[in-house]
Amino acid sequence: MLNITSTKTLHNEVEMPRFGLGVFKMTDRDEALQALTTAIDAGYIAIDTAAIYKNEKEVGEAVKASSVKREDLFITSKVWNTDQGYDETLRAFETSLKTLDMDYLDLYLTHWAVPEKFKDTYRAIERLYDEKLIRATGVSNHQIHHLEEIFVQANIKPMVNQIELHPYLTQVELLDFCKANDITVTAWSPLGRGKVLEDAVIASIGQKYSKSIAQVIIRWHLQSDNIVIPKSVTPSRIEENAQVFDFELTTEDMKQIDALNKDERTGSHPDHFKF
Repeated sequence: MLNITSTKTLHNEVEMPRFGLGVFKMTDRDEALQALTTAIDAGYIAIDTAAIYKNEKEVGEAVKASSVKREDLFITSKVWNTDQGYDETLRAFETSLKTLDMDYLDLYLTHWAVPEKFKDTYRAIERLYDEKLIRATGVSNHQIHHLEEIFVQANIKPMVNQIELHPYLTQVELLDFCKANDITVTAWSPLGRGKVLEDAVIASIGQKYSKSIAQVIIRWHLQSDNIVIPKSVTPSRIEENAQVFDFELTTEDMKQIDALNKDERTGSHPDHFKF
């Protein structure tokens, strides 16, 4: 029985919320604060930010202003590409922590696998973990070959890999690899940046449950055992996205959505990102 505070146990036994708020492109201060406040008030216990999003300050302020204790929330941030490398990552983390006005982060990720740097970046993230400044280590946009390179030198494998994932991009091979190596997957762009919201198959499934296409997709992610962080600045949409715990997709529903894969990305392929 999933609910808004359901968690998934990472391989270091830390409990990571299965559902949270993504804050990509929330650059307007007032809008970001309203969205964050709405989400926390609606029961969201996870927030996913990044240095490059330029809203870590607002995340910190919203957390401080809420009635929810910091330790009851799960805050993720990421080191941007231009700040990667061992020493650079340690400095970038210190800046993020100061901007967030927090003592620790729950999860810190390498944003993209910058060639010649991502392994040193992850080594720095391991150090932050050893020093108990973060509760879990992770990466984002890492392909199988990136993870295999990290495995060679890592003292502890990444606990999380955040990747683009939605019904038009199911990334089955990468998901299977992560599952086999006990790496939890978080879906960014879980609704395909709106591209999937016109899908007739998902619309017909939604009609059965009186749910929107977005709600069906979020539920599909949850039942696929993925962490999901839908982004919205609209209060009504933030609340609607959380109303996915009162219905369950059937095995046939899940298969129908799985079959929609087109290997269609809305963002860059990690191997072809213009660093």
